[in-house]
Amino acid sequence: MMVANSTSYLSPKCVTSRGTLNVAISYLYFFEFPIALLLNGVAAWVSLHLRSTSTFIVYLKNLVAADLLMTLTLPPMAASMLPGAAVELKVFACRYSNVFFYSSLYTGIALMGLISLDRFFKIVRPCGKVLGQNVMFSLGMSTLVWVVIFGSTVIPTIILTNRNPGNDSGDFCMSLKGPAGERLHAFVVLFMEVLFWLVTVLIVFCYIRITVKVLQSFRNSGSNNSQGKKKTKLRVFLILLVFFVCFVPLHVMRIPFTLHILFEDNVCMEMGVEVAHNIVLWMSTTNACLDPLLYIYLCREYRDKLVNILKAGGICVGLHSGKK
Repeated sequence: MMVANSTSYLSPKCVTSRGTLNVAISYLYFFEFPIALLLNGVAAWVSLHLRSTSTFIVYLKNLVAADLLMTLTLPPMAASMLPGAAVELKVFACRYSNVFFYSSLYTGIALMGLISLDRFFKIVRPCGKVLGQNVMFSLGMSTLVWVVIFGSTVIPTIILTNRNPGNDSGDFCMSLKGPAGERLHAFVVLFMEVLFWLVTVLIVFCYIRITVKVLQSFRNSGSNNSQGKKKTKLRVFLILLVFFVCFVPLHVMRIPFTLHILFEDNVCMEMGVEVAHNIVLWMSTTNACLDPLLYIYLCREYRDKLVNILKAGGICVGLHSGKK
């Protein structure tokens, strides 16, 4: 897995500029962490009170778990980016927390693809209900996503990130890998890149078809419900906007950043690639803050349960205050 902790032979000016930018980005992570933790903690609490009676709820619960896990990896990743970070902390980040960060990030992306496919089956192809809308099918697919992504990335990466930190130039995390670890790293990057673009195509296709189907239903029914049409378009637009803003910049930057890590030329211009990658990587983590808000907007069952829990909490507080 990749993380920007390189110590290449750059001019003092480059090193100072990169250090300052890394500090700024790490502070963004520290600022984001409590917000993401609060939102995903609430989402996890609500999801625990939802019965897994539909495929969508199953996928939603798994997505909440992936986002929460990714959120918990943010502090060690941010701390390891600071100039004065201890070597032990950097090693821990490279070997464990950053690996879990990327794996949970892509688990969430894959689950978003399954959610879009679930919406497609339910709205556009109701005949797919036999398989695509079966709860056991959704449980199996969710389990498969976790097993495949974590089994092919987390365990092998931890095992092969087994060298002592070196004093050589280059990326700190890569210095912990032997030849087998470097080959695995290249495979993981390619695997994740392909996975992302496949999910992107799937999401765009599904939501375009869903929009067309819903608008066609309005026309066939002779309804002039312009407000309903606007809500449908806005819902699809928000989903695609969040997905593209959070993830597309990261994957556009992934190729030049990987080439920079593997074939470093030790010039100041490469610092721009590294800093740009760190910025778009942070942008991808904002998805952990946006997803819980989308749940409220997109899932009535989730929204109703959240309202009920908040109301129950208010009643309890009122009763407690009354007793006093």
